[in-house]
Amino acid sequence: MPVRVQTGDFDLTTEVAQLRANNPSIGAVACFVGTVRDLNDGSAVAGMELEHYPGMTEKALENIVEAARTRWPGIEVLIVHRVGQLAPLDQIVLVATTSKHRGDAFASCEFVMDYLKSEAPFWKKEATEHGARWVDARESDDAALARWGIESGNAAVKPD
Repeated sequence: MPVRVQTGDFDLTTEVAQLRANNPSIGAVACFVGTVRDLNDGSAVAGMELEHYPGMTEKALENIVEAARTRWPGIEVLIVHRVGQLAPLDQIVLVATTSKHRGDAFASCEFVMDYLKSEAPFWKKEATEHGARWVDARESDDAALARWGIESGNAAVKPD
């Protein structure tokens, strides 16, 4: 299963080993692990709550995986994204890609993460010293996606 949304933590070594298992054609693995920071937009962050729409979120992530596989035939992709209550230093997301060569592994991993940041339906609420606040979509995330020739639909904006 190339996509998982879960409350529990993940182990990078285990996840990559399973992704590579019994495939001698893999010559490269690229990984990105996103974590909760203790500071965002000038405010201390005590914790974060990530929400999603079950079913819709997994489908959106599967579409991202398919878009990457179309651009880089032969790659494998894994996305593990956590939801629920998280604290600074907690892991949030793992994106791992494999390919025969490093160029495709690096590019596809970056593509998946850029796409995920703008288009995956997750919503983050931070607990700060000034109270709870929703984290808005960033223009820089949309710009990162645009360099791949994709215009953001801003799925990361929480609907009312």
